[in-house]
Amino acid sequence: MRSKVSSEPEVGPHRIVCHLGEVLAERGMTLTELSERTGITMANLSILKTGKARAIRFTTLTEICDVLGATPAELFSIRPDTDA
Repeated sequence: MRSKVSSEPEVGPHRIVCHLGEVLAERGMTLTELSERTGITMANLSILKTGKARAIRFTTLTEICDVLGATPAELFSIRPDTDA
């Protein structure tokens, strides 16, 4: 399967926080089960869950949301800008 989540370095910091672990726990689902149900590799889901991902495709996000019965807003938030 082609990589759907990027862990490549980016220019400048980002403030997006992924709550995949919390949503999985709320749904009583494991990362392994999510991988099996979405077809997304464990490696890519782990990168996302640990906050190391720098990008995600909308198709990947849609698949995760569909399987979890979640919205992007439940999966992600943004940290306050400390430079403001």
